[in-house]
Amino acid sequence: MLTLHTSTADQAIVATDLSAATLPSEVVWVDLLNGSIDEVAFVERATGRHVPTFEELVEIESSSRLHTRNGALYLSASIVFHAGSGHPLTTPVGFVLMPDRLITVRFEALEAFDTPKENAVPPDEGHPSSAAAFTGLMEAIVDRMADALEHVGAELKAMSHRVFDAETRGAARLRQPAQEDSDLREILRRVGRGGDVASDIRDSLLGLGRIVPYVTGQGADWLPAAVKPRLETLHQDIASLADYDTHLANKVQLLLDATLGLISIEQNNIIKVLTIVSVVGVPPTLVASLYGMNFRHMPELDWAWGYPYGLALIAISAVGPLLWFKLRGWL
Repeated sequence: MLTLHTSTADQAIVATDLSAATLPSEVVWVDLLNGSIDEVAFVERATGRHVPTFEELVEIESSSRLHTRNGALYLSASIVFHAGSGHPLTTPVGFVLMPDRLITVRFEALEAFDTPKENAVPPDEGHPSSAAAFTGLMEAIVDRMADALEHVGAELKAMSHRVFDAETRGAARLRQPAQEDSDLREILRRVGRGGDVASDIRDSLLGLGRIVPYVTGQGADWLPAAVKPRLETLHQDIASLADYDTHLANKVQLLLDATLGLISIEQNNIIKVLTIVSVVGVPPTLVASLYGMNFRHMPELDWAWGYPYGLALIAISAVGPLLWFKLRGWL
């Protein structure tokens, strides 16, 4: 789909007539969403600029993601979306920024692109220039990434309370081992999902963090004065989000290590119980085996209290190891 945005933010036109030779003069932003061959050809003909393909946008080399061609800035980054769902996806997005026009190339419906009114500062001025449209779009993208990071941070904080809170762990110990194991597995999955989201956002922030200073440097001669401070603020916001993302990555690692440690402790407790049961059962088995042998001369067979004596000996041999484990602090 080909959408044309004019200098007024609330005026967006879905282009259907692809026979025109040029674009209307008031169009400052051309948005291609899964553009067809005809739409791409129309944009290239009307603007005189090459529209990057999907294969070009997924390149990870810095020279492929940031370069200048005939006065136009070709930029690309991997943008995360559906981050709040816990199943984040990433998609390549391309920007072709010129003094008079912005071309965006994308292959997924991104929320930041669907609300052009929110991409203008102030709202009543719309997109007076391609640079303003680009800056507003970047601000919207970064704002949504910040929301996603806040969601991940809140999720990790809740998981941290469940892992480290003494009252929570005390209540967990009163539950059945199967319930405790299930709870730890759920914590492990949720922490892992949070780390996955943070990792994808970090990848997007790295790309955006390179784009903003590149635009500021390469477009210094024609960027509007009102846009430059916004780009500087945007650069600082991206840097702060990258630092916060690093903090979340460290917290994810801590929670993963702690959860795996708790799982290991639970497994060790099970092994300990099985070991104690097996050790406690050995002496009674030995006693029963001795008196179960079919020897002809066994004095205890003629005792009137032989049977109670055997039962008492079995009981004492079972209680003895338990008392020893208790004195050693293993119970």
